Amino acid sequence: VQLQACGGGLVQAGGSLKVSCAPSGRTFSSYGMGWFRQVPGKEREFVAAINWNGLAAYYGDAVKGRFTISRDNAKNTVYLQMSSLKPEDTAVYYCAAETKRPTIPTTAAPRYDYWGQGTQVTVSS
Repeated sequence: VQLQACGGGLVQAGGSLKVSCAPSGRTFSSYGMGWFRQVPGKEREFVAAINWNGLAAYYGDAVKGRFTISRDNAKNTVYLQMSSLKPEDTAVYYCAAETKRPTIPTTAAPRYDYWGQGTQVTVSS
């Protein structure tokens, strides 16, 4: 499974940005998907996760109420809509796939089986 995250860029504080991730593979609809972010010198942080059918989603406390994760299984794509962005949201954003068809979204990074290369999101003040 290869993951390609895209849509990152530079945005002003208070603005919005939508990143997407399109895993390869025929069984995307059975994968749990997650977004994590990382800044240099810090541990990877959980951002959001969605279960295989899109009916359940979890969010990290830092983004709750501002970010929305969604998926379109027909397009093999998972999205992260980011709103009310803050400078502290600046990071490399990674998408990840868990292939075990989780009913409950997975928040723990070690449980993910595949990772994309990441896309840079920079929020200016």
